[in-house]
Amino acid sequence: MTESWKADGAHPVAQSVHDLGSALWFGGAVMGVAGVNKSGADLSQGIDRIRVANSAWSRFGPVEWAGILAAVLTGSRLTAADAPRIAAQKGMGSLSAAKTAAIALGIASTAWATYTGGKVGKVAEEVARRGDDVAVKDASVPTAQTPPELAKWQGRQRVAQYLVPVFAGANIAFSSYLSQSFRPSATAKGFLGRLLPA
Repeated sequence: MTESWKADGAHPVAQSVHDLGSALWFGGAVMGVAGVNKSGADLSQGIDRIRVANSAWSRFGPVEWAGILAAVLTGSRLTAADAPRIAAQKGMGSLSAAKTAAIALGIASTAWATYTGGKVGKVAEEVARRGDDVAVKDASVPTAQTPPELAKWQGRQRVAQYLVPVFAGANIAFSSYLSQSFRPSATAKGFLGRLLPA
């Protein structure tokens, strides 16, 4: 059975780890934006809304980066193993490059989201120490009364956090398309497209 998988060029363990890591990255990012950030709105104090969200994100951070690392390492392994087919099949090189770009942009967005989230927490604590009101709707959305410096970093954090699932989702979509393109009918069509360009 194992030899059959290898002979067919399939890599089920690497593909499974890649897909699980990607799903963790995408799902966690969506949960954070839709759940963690918004849940603070149930608290009465603005500073607590930010503290609770930052605490949750800091706990999830190592898990999220573990998922990213798993997706990157196994994705590299799959790309290297399928390099001959990617080179021979029309359109696969461009698709593989697009997937790599999505991962790179997703990592950059995740790192920026982490940094901006830390800045939001730091600025919020400074505002609270001054005795000023940390007026925020939730962890990433300011109000008209939010201090400008805090509102600025909340805006940056919000953009970064929305970009993460966009790129993480694109990575999953590209990966799915690449996997489906290795079906016999798609492979034959790709080979013919390479040999007989329109």
